[in-house]
Amino acid sequence: MPRNKDELPAVRVYTVCDESRYLIVRNVPALGCGVELLKLFGSYGEIEECKPMDEEDCEPFTDVYWIKFVQVSNARFAKRKLDEFVFYGNKLQVSYATYFESLSDTKEKLKGRRKEVLARLNRRTKGPTPHNAGVVSESFVSPAPPPSNCIPHQMISKQREYAESEQSSHMNDPPLLMVLSNQEYFSSTSMNETVQLVREKLDKIQSSTKHLDAQPAFKEPRVDNRRRI
Repeated sequence: MPRNKDELPAVRVYTVCDESRYLIVRNVPALGCGVELLKLFGSYGEIEECKPMDEEDCEPFTDVYWIKFVQVSNARFAKRKLDEFVFYGNKLQVSYATYFESLSDTKEKLKGRRKEVLARLNRRTKGPTPHNAGVVSESFVSPAPPPSNCIPHQMISKQREYAESEQSSHMNDPPLLMVLSNQEYFSSTSMNETVQLVREKLDKIQSSTKHLDAQPAFKEPRVDNRRRI
């Protein structure tokens, strides 16, 4: 609502007693547009009855219409969407008309509201349904191994033999020994000669780098910055 900066916002709360499936629509242009108004409100739910109210006081050149919805939820939705809606140049004024309700209408309204509240509370407290819970648990649980009847007996015996042979081979393996640099650990003489040649070249490179590091560093050339006459 339009207000000044220093004023507090205006708040209006509707309860189930204030809501109704009966609506009063004011400020409708007096142009004989009842059919168009019925189509507009009918898009938000089934309407049981719609008629103009000639006895109601209204502004000049405007009409007042009385609309009865089948469901209270549809009337609530229509009021929230169409209040201050521009219809043929005029802003509609939609309000509830609870004084048209009968005793049975009020009972049905309260009963339906109680069902809605209980359904919302059950959705919040119960959480996922058992079906969904089973789906979630199945997605995280690792699949169980197939039964032993499905695996051939020969495959099981071969797997056991392979595991036993691997275990025995690891137990019988001699401990690893460090190979010396001068030891020949290839069976062929050509490979051993190649290894020896590579070692000699590496030794020469290493000795040359050590010789360069041992040499004293040369003095940097002195720059003469004196001005010439």
